[in-house]
Amino acid sequence: MNRAEAWDLLCEFTKSDSLRKHALAVEAAMRHLARQHGEDEEKWGIVGLLHDFDYEQHPTLDEHPFVGAAILRERGWPEEVAHAVLSHGDHTGVSRESLMEKALFSVDELTGLITAVALVRPSKSIFEVEPSSVRKKMKDKAFARSVNRDDIVKGAEELGVDLNAHIGEVIEAMQSVADELGLRGTA
Repeated sequence: MNRAEAWDLLCEFTKSDSLRKHALAVEAAMRHLARQHGEDEEKWGIVGLLHDFDYEQHPTLDEHPFVGAAILRERGWPEEVAHAVLSHGDHTGVSRESLMEKALFSVDELTGLITAVALVRPSKSIFEVEPSSVRKKMKDKAFARSVNRDDIVKGAEELGVDLNAHIGEVIEAMQSVADELGLRGTA
């Protein structure tokens, strides 16, 4: 299990630039949190990279992430990775048991909201995004309406962290890959 293999698998199933960028954002957040918790950064990053790899081809709740987990198992990926992928959505009925699984759930929707907040800035820069601006946009249900705000709140609760601090950590993680995400902006 290595990042190059994970990237190849992601690219095999995901052609959309925006979904690949989402995977990169979640990977960065997972690596950041792994470092903070003294966990395996490579494993956590790979889980972040792969969590939605099947979504483009299997976007329904009946298929995603069940098809992805089956593919991971068929191709010999560790069960720990398949279980984490399954646990990142409440609709699967798979409980989040490990810290890694809780971290994945906590950053999935949040990275999407942070990206949207950055993209409405005149500069389109992640470096101009603050936790307070993310919290303000969370209240606007019309803004980035596909982002599940309840999952963001629940994710921080499950991880046992303050939501504002968590948002700040995820912003910092995403800043570290701003170029790959297309969020360096014009500032």
